[in-house]
Amino acid sequence: MPSYTVTVATGSQWFAGTDDYIYLSLVGSSGCSEKHLLDKAFYNDFERGAVDSYDITVDEELGEIQLVKIEKRKYWLHDDWYLKYVTLKTPHGDYVEFPCYRWITGDSEIMLRDGRAKLARDDQIHILKQHRRKELETRQKQYRWMEWNPGFPLSIDAKCHKDLPRDIQFDSEKGVDFVLNYSKAMENLFINRFMHMFQSSWHDFADFEKIFVKISNTISEHVMKHWQEDLMFGYQFLNGCNPVLIRRCTQLPPKLPVTTDMVECSLERQLTLEQEVQEGNIFIVDYELLDGIDANKTDPCTRQFLAAPICLLYKNLANKIVPIAIQLSQTPGEDNPIFLPSDAKYDWLLAKIWVRSSDFHVHQTITHLLRTHLVSEVFGIAMYRQLPAVHPIFKLLVAHVRFTIAINTKAREQLICEYGLFDKARGMDSAEDIPYYFYRDDGLRVWEAIRSFVAEVVDLYYESDQVVAEDAELQAFTKDVYVYGMRGSKASGFPKALRSCEQLTEYLTVIIFTASAQHAAVNFGQYDWCSWIPNAPPTMRAPPPTAKGMVTIEQIVETLPDRGRSCWHLGAVWALSQVQENELFLGMYPEEHFIEKPVKEAMARFRKNLEAIVSVITERNKNKKLPYYYLSPDRIPNSVAI
Repeated sequence: MPSYTVTVATGSQWFAGTDDYIYLSLVGSSGCSEKHLLDKAFYNDFERGAVDSYDITVDEELGEIQLVKIEKRKYWLHDDWYLKYVTLKTPHGDYVEFPCYRWITGDSEIMLRDGRAKLARDDQIHILKQHRRKELETRQKQYRWMEWNPGFPLSIDAKCHKDLPRDIQFDSEKGVDFVLNYSKAMENLFINRFMHMFQSSWHDFADFEKIFVKISNTISEHVMKHWQEDLMFGYQFLNGCNPVLIRRCTQLPPKLPVTTDMVECSLERQLTLEQEVQEGNIFIVDYELLDGIDANKTDPCTRQFLAAPICLLYKNLANKIVPIAIQLSQTPGEDNPIFLPSDAKYDWLLAKIWVRSSDFHVHQTITHLLRTHLVSEVFGIAMYRQLPAVHPIFKLLVAHVRFTIAINTKAREQLICEYGLFDKARGMDSAEDIPYYFYRDDGLRVWEAIRSFVAEVVDLYYESDQVVAEDAELQAFTKDVYVYGMRGSKASGFPKALRSCEQLTEYLTVIIFTASAQHAAVNFGQYDWCSWIPNAPPTMRAPPPTAKGMVTIEQIVETLPDRGRSCWHLGAVWALSQVQENELFLGMYPEEHFIEKPVKEAMARFRKNLEAIVSVITERNKNKKLPYYYLSPDRIPNSVAI
């Protein structure tokens, strides 16, 4: 009688093992086997991290094995089990891999297909078509869209982490509980003693060092020492944690009535302001998004204020970006002066602090939350709803949405307050014009490495544009992203459908880049750039100045966050800047959803390209006082998971 050897791998994460009864059946082209209990005498099967083998004898030849059926039945108490994969050695000596990488909960069963990626058109056998359809029907019941906040992309329909499908929950709630991580930050930063001091102001800038100097960090200490300097202020628009807002100014906006006479002392080329604009030396950052928005009410005892400033910047003869004019609200007028470097020291300093505070709000809400976390969640939900596990695009993307829905659900539970999109920074494409724009330079390198890898995978499964256009599951995925995730907004820039291999490659590159590199660029520098409170105030306790010559150091300190809120902010940016335990970085694919050799070879080339980028960035950063490493691939997690 034919005999098969079945190898079963259990996950190595916490609580992955099980004591439940595990049964296996084989479904072949010529027949189905009996249900076999996988159990060895005097042996503890399916322990965490175990790889167990079993010999199964069947009554008759089964033909080509199409499905492996796994059933789990309760032994004593319900005991979840994480199954990595099943490998089958056939009577003819062939090995067939059946990836799973899923939790099996309660009394339940799952059907596994072999690991070869297949488009729907490749499945001609009824049982495989049926399996494909049922998998999506089940997933669409589990992964439902929900409006979390009007105007934002739709999110997962789950009130808390434990409501999520088990497959996308964190392995250990403890390790990702923001409240717990925040408490650890309070202990590590030795700032618990200040936490109760809400409404209690600091005495001066040096007073902020009481909560700052406990951690030695090259970049954050450099920020503390140089934050008042115009060069440091300008540098952050290029390489800080929000390097996506600056754009070249091609025409001075009427709402910013700045003249050559005002900024003449800042211009170094003996040109008028208009001529500097024409030469491409003037840049602008406009926080118009914040105009008319009420400050969030996270502390009902403290009045909080927002501004919507416009900041004009200049590329000087040293090719450095420096500020030359700041207007603190959108409508020009006598009570909305244009602040200049030639103004009194504290007038100019407070104007820059207001810009930094506005930048912090736009960074947290738009650059970080919306354009990485929420957008990546949209991709994840749509993927689970519309792409079966056998689809090559599911296999490509699943590593890049790992824990994203879970971290966002956690954030909605614990962190995000109520509030009243990576595209290329416009006009910033020329490396020669702006030689210190490391975010752009490194981002383009990583983008090209991802695009090259994605193109290889797409070419393996889509031999023509017609195959892309006729892939109904892919089109349903794209439509789900556009209609539900992006609320049908043309302004989102996402297409309703994909019609070519090139378009598909670009689309997938955007997804992977957003979830990995873009999130790394705007997340992991938060402690570096935001821990010195005056450089990134999370709240302002007084309105913007409406006249010049009135600002004092005491007024600035009274405007900055109080002691309690400063400590909360410091703990938050520290916690948000930490990578997860057992983090998987870009190019790492330990879960072998793909079994085909050509894809594995493409992955190896991808890793080699990423290693070359690491070497380039490491060499450039040598001896730099302000190294830029957020887009070094060895520091870029595969997915949004913090």
